Amino acid sequence: MTAFWSWYITLLTLGTLAALLWLVFATRKGESKGITEKTMGHAFDGIEEYDNPLPKWWFLLFVGTIVFAAGYLVLYPGLGNWKGVFPGYEGGWTQVKQWQHEQDKAAEQYGPIFAKYAAMPIDAVAQDADALKMGGRLFATYCAICHGSDAKGAVGFPNLTDHVWRWGGEPETIKTTILGGRQAAMPAWGEILGDDGVRNVAAYVRQDLGKLKLPEGTQADVVAGQQVFASNCQACHGPEGKGMPMMGAPDLTQPSAWIYGSSLAQLQQTIRYGRNGQMPAQEQYLGSDKVHILAAYVYSLSNKADTAAK
Repeated sequence: MTAFWSWYITLLTLGTLAALLWLVFATRKGESKGITEKTMGHAFDGIEEYDNPLPKWWFLLFVGTIVFAAGYLVLYPGLGNWKGVFPGYEGGWTQVKQWQHEQDKAAEQYGPIFAKYAAMPIDAVAQDADALKMGGRLFATYCAICHGSDAKGAVGFPNLTDHVWRWGGEPETIKTTILGGRQAAMPAWGEILGDDGVRNVAAYVRQDLGKLKLPEGTQADVVAGQQVFASNCQACHGPEGKGMPMMGAPDLTQPSAWIYGSSLAQLQQTIRYGRNGQMPAQEQYLGSDKVHILAAYVYSLSNKADTAAK
């Protein structure tokens, strides 16, 4: 900010405060002394306004707000290039420095706790009640918006409480997923397969792989759908449809892995237009130590019996 605009803002702000202070005292000076029966000369609906002075506490409240404003402008930025003299902030207070100050304070207090758990294997952390409480709070803050507060997912977001995983449910794999995120894409096959091909392969996936009944009256050639699958789909999902974790291709023999829906219409929609999903990386927000605890919590969700037994 240039010196001109800095002085302009400073003088305008201080001038406004001075004018308000003068107005409060000037109004107070012209008020009647004590309680009076004199009215202001106007009435509304039979109610007249008496010419009584402003209550003293109200007057002091006005003065107090102006004094508070002046003190605030001394401590914090608000007068052009003035940085303020709030203690503990070199070069003046800013919201960025305030954030960093709170982060440093939290790191000093909780850093040793996170470091202790980071030195433990994830499956061991998953057996610690205090660590799980911390992981639960992290999950509620950073993960529940997509996976739900019960971690059972939603359309497009997987259920974290079962044993069906796209990239693997091992402790370290879960941590890798949270740290770096994941991204997968299902290409659109509508123009390549045509309507008949989409309908047939969707029926094959639902009936033969997913072991789900087709809706009554479905007109589809399941045998032809199997041939379409063998020619176009097994490269990602495998010849038996059990998926490939390294590609994020879901196991089609587990309907719970079909996060975009398991109805025949939903399957056709997925095959015809494709899907794109992304799990955002959390390392830059949480750091490795917090992700370690969060991974233990997520691991515990699908291994409650195991962790309880240990």
